[in-house]
Amino acid sequence: MSEPTGKYSITMPRDIAEAAKARGGPSGLSAYVASAVARQIERDNLNELIQIAEAEHGPITDEEIQALRDRLQQARSEQQQGGANAA
Repeated sequence: MSEPTGKYSITMPRDIAEAAKARGGPSGLSAYVASAVARQIERDNLNELIQIAEAEHGPITDEEIQALRDRLQQARSEQQQGGANAA
């Protein structure tokens, strides 16, 4: 079951609206805009969590970020190799 919806009026530059309409396809402009707004809200929420964590634990260093990226890349590689072996 989908969430209840409401009708809203927004103003945006015409070129952005036209591009969004074109990309919205069969789902339409409203679905495209709703999806974009939902992604922005997720990003805003993540940024708030990062600010809270950094206030409590200090900022993460570039080295820590790179180490986490390396671990993620390694996990992805292992997952892809596992999938290739299963095929």
